[in-house]
Amino acid sequence: MKKIIFLFWGLLLFGFGIVMTIKSNLGTGPWDALHLGLINYLPLTLGQVSQLTGVLVIIASWFLGVKPGWGTLANMYFIGLFIDFFMTCSWLTVPSHWFSQLAMLLGGVVVIGWASFFYLSAAFGAGPRDSFMVGSIDKTGWPVWKVRTVIETSVAIIGYLLGGPVGIGTVIIALTLGPSIQWAFSIMGKRAQDIKHVPLIKRMETDG
Repeated sequence: MKKIIFLFWGLLLFGFGIVMTIKSNLGTGPWDALHLGLINYLPLTLGQVSQLTGVLVIIASWFLGVKPGWGTLANMYFIGLFIDFFMTCSWLTVPSHWFSQLAMLLGGVVVIGWASFFYLSAAFGAGPRDSFMVGSIDKTGWPVWKVRTVIETSVAIIGYLLGGPVGIGTVIIALTLGPSIQWAFSIMGKRAQDIKHVPLIKRMETDG
């Protein structure tokens, strides 16, 4: 029960943190820039585009040898759901001053850092995009930083070409998100690499 609470609390925080970075109006993370670019061409909400992209990334990851977990599927569906919810909240508005915008952006990064701690600690599987990164690392043999840089740079470029909000905030997120996640794990005295995720199929066999 504790793991399920951790999972859904983490996904709720993730959706909230993403919307904070979007509402800061300084530029979003690469994947969110892509999602915001796609809604210019698709009759879907931001959350629905996030879900659709998640499905495609899960399929691509599976072909790369990374099987999804329950958390992977929950990540794909519920973060999109929570994004749409928080995007409609009237109390979460775009700040009018650049200092407030920066504070909201960095606050969103901190929230996402803690969100990552909670949903990863549940050990139900990494998110679709992290799974794709892991699969790419296994196939190419490249180091983490190189694979992550190639993926997120490519996504940001596509998002920009589609009209997504790539800006100084995109750079700030790229530089601070990793340390934010590490900070959350350090405070809780855990290491992300020590968490053993169980793939969906294996978990189903175990439960059965």
